Amino acid sequence: MSVRSSKTRSAKAHSAPKPTAKSAASDGRLKAAICAALAVITVAAYWRVLGAMCVVLDDGAYLFQNPMVLDGLKLHRIAQAFTIFHSGNWHPLTWMSHMTDCQLYGPNAMGHHLTSLLFHAANAILLFLVLAKITGSTWRSAFVAALFAIHPLHVESVAWISERKDVLSTFFWMLTMWAYVSYVRRPGAARYALMVVFYALGLMSKPMLVSLPLVLLLLDVWPLGRADLRWRLVWEKSPLFAMSAASCVVTMLAQRSGGAVVTLDALPLSIRIANAAIAYTGYIQKMLWPSGLSVLYPHPLEKLPVWWAAVSGVMIAAATYLSIRAARRRPYVTVGWLWYVITLVPVIGIVQVGSQSMADRYTYVPLTGLFIIIAWGVPDLLARRAGALLKPTFAAAVIAVAVLAGCTWVQAGFWRDTDSLLGHAVKVMPDHTLAYLCWGEGLNHQRRYDEARKCFEKAVRIDPRDPTAHLDLGIALSHLGKYRQAIAEYELALRLGRNDSDVHFNLANDYFNLGMVDMALRHCRIALHLDPKHAPSHNLVGAILNSQGKLDEAISRWQIAVKFAPAFCDAHINLACAYYIKGDYKAAWREAHLFERCGGQLDPGFVQQLWSKMPDPGE
Repeated sequence: MSVRSSKTRSAKAHSAPKPTAKSAASDGRLKAAICAALAVITVAAYWRVLGAMCVVLDDGAYLFQNPMVLDGLKLHRIAQAFTIFHSGNWHPLTWMSHMTDCQLYGPNAMGHHLTSLLFHAANAILLFLVLAKITGSTWRSAFVAALFAIHPLHVESVAWISERKDVLSTFFWMLTMWAYVSYVRRPGAARYALMVVFYALGLMSKPMLVSLPLVLLLLDVWPLGRADLRWRLVWEKSPLFAMSAASCVVTMLAQRSGGAVVTLDALPLSIRIANAAIAYTGYIQKMLWPSGLSVLYPHPLEKLPVWWAAVSGVMIAAATYLSIRAARRRPYVTVGWLWYVITLVPVIGIVQVGSQSMADRYTYVPLTGLFIIIAWGVPDLLARRAGALLKPTFAAAVIAVAVLAGCTWVQAGFWRDTDSLLGHAVKVMPDHTLAYLCWGEGLNHQRRYDEARKCFEKAVRIDPRDPTAHLDLGIALSHLGKYRQAIAEYELALRLGRNDSDVHFNLANDYFNLGMVDMALRHCRIALHLDPKHAPSHNLVGAILNSQGKLDEAISRWQIAVKFAPAFCDAHINLACAYYIKGDYKAAWREAHLFERCGGQLDPGFVQQLWSKMPDPGE
């Protein structure tokens, strides 16, 4: 699909003079120095994440309790990565990235953070090199890359291990742009194929890249200056558009299978559009003044301010209109603004996934468009006094980068552990239940049940009609041995509309703790009727059968539980003990190792007993 080189006025305006050997060498040294500087400021701003732990939000079940990841790079696990939908995602390359980390570092969080940080630094460098190559403007490209590298809105994508898909997919985004520019400069099948390969790898890391073909069309307008080719440009990218469409289909299937997509009945389209308008302006505000950043921005639902949505919608429409009007004189404004608008579309909430109204991580790629407008627009505005303002402008740019780097240093510190992260979220959003619920979940995970209870009680006081708050409060009370109080909270969650397997399982569990076996079995049956694959309920039925002396039936139930939830610690340790009782010591060792691999800690006494019957045969 080779194309002729463009002869448009726009292309000439941005073409650089042919360099001499001496100037090329000097330019190469300057770019190498800028790349080194970008790496240094990135690592310096994010240094604190290397000492951070994993956080309760996804890092547990998604990664460090997931046998597929913990096994490392094994052929059957790699094959599994291509065939599963997990947490509403299909991203086999991201899984392989995490597997590689586990192969290298095990569950040590520092190694995983290091990999994400290196990808982020590489993305900043690639962004600089691509922009410098296609615009011929080294310093403006460096400024865009510096903003990308150290803006606090990007901390979430780098510091959250579970968001590896952001930095990994963007790595291939940048490589796809680089390959595309190389193809445009010197058309050929090999260069085109390389672009397609990079794009495919990016889509297998995160479907956020579905908008990249449209961004390449924007780059055709500016700075590549190929707009006169028109429909040939679309035809040229037809394989990319086809891959994008296929990725959209796979993503929708993955999200629906994981129950991640919110239905229109639960969240009407009018509210989604209103929230999208507010989010577009909200991200710009946080870019210009990055304060009050949080890992959680709960969706306001029907409480969304209609007047602000209307104002935001008018502002976005006006900005889009003005940016298009600027296409002839300042095409970078058009390209930068449409880059921002288009790349946010997949995550702006029209297709609502999860309960957030917006998220810092969604800005990882889109903000680049706004950075381009700033980097090219400010010098253009000062062009008449360029000589007099050159040094002050450069100084202002350095100060801005330094200030943002400091903000990033502070923001990265909140990610040191779950307490710090969610404690900060509560300060940012003191009147939202979601922050308290997540914080309480983290405390529960650390077995700090009384502190978790206080978080959930706070959530209940803020919104007494939130069924999830009552459910979580019941779980904390159950851990504290207050089973009857816990049951009362579960019953209240049911009356408030939370009629699902989790509520009935917890009711069954606490009735079993009180010795009320018939009630426990009744609620287990309801839980399994609602969700036949609910592993905790199968595990509890196994425990009840075991208490009745029906060990073989209990084993069958526990086997079903680990079939549906391979990372379910309780079922693995139950099987290990059951196999020990039956004298199948090899199977007992296998389940004990699976229990450890899922994050459990074996009782030394049990290990000693098992070892006395049969030495550890290894994994």
